[in-house]
Amino acid sequence: MSVNRREFLRLAGSAAAFGCAFNFPLRAIAGEDSLTAEAAQATGPLKAGRWAMVVDFQKCREINDCRDCIDACHAVHNVPQFDNPKDEIKWIWKEKFEGAFPDIEHRHLVHEVLEKPVLVLCNHCDNPPCVGVCPTKATWRRKDGIVMMDWHRCIGCRYCVAACPYGSRSFNWRDPRPFIKELHREFPTRSRGVVEKCTFCEERLAKGLIPACVEACKHKALYFGDLENPDSEVRRILSEKFSIRRKAGLGTNPEVYYIV
Repeated sequence: MSVNRREFLRLAGSAAAFGCAFNFPLRAIAGEDSLTAEAAQATGPLKAGRWAMVVDFQKCREINDCRDCIDACHAVHNVPQFDNPKDEIKWIWKEKFEGAFPDIEHRHLVHEVLEKPVLVLCNHCDNPPCVGVCPTKATWRRKDGIVMMDWHRCIGCRYCVAACPYGSRSFNWRDPRPFIKELHREFPTRSRGVVEKCTFCEERLAKGLIPACVEACKHKALYFGDLENPDSEVRRILSEKFSIRRKAGLGTNPEVYYIV
């Protein structure tokens, strides 16, 4: 049966009137899942004066073989998995304590600390040296402290790689796309010749979601929140427990804290 435009509008108007009369939203016809998704979007993006992360290294030491946060981050962001260290791309990874904290390491340090790897990522510095050296402004710092990357503007000069004192940036020497195990279609893939790194899951924050690594950590060793909010969880933890930062003496003012 064919329906012309006038007949279609008449039927649509009748359906709308029916929905209003019975106080029954027509979108409910799509099912409960649609309502749940819409409710999630209605919460709006997560915002902060200054985003920061706290890593509870004490908890991580107890479960040092766990990779939930790393696997979640790399899966969500289409991070390729190469078979050799030369081509390795990493957004979040584990490193020996003396490598992560060379200014704190000494031979009398507790062996339990020295022997366990430390979870590391981009520190989203308040004074990021990577931003100042980028000739195309492909990397910049947002007002909320997140150090961003625009892969379309990156020309692969690697000045930012040389400037970052934390090794938090990876360069795509090869086309990464064939080495993505399972493509996550909601996040863009990169190409050969560009730099990439952690962005504090800014795309998830825009949807009202916390970073993937924090969500995946079932041991509650990662905390994320507004450093400028005195009632936030990160502020509470930092006020109650002793913490350190990576190479803070360089003046970069990193905003990833470690409970030791």
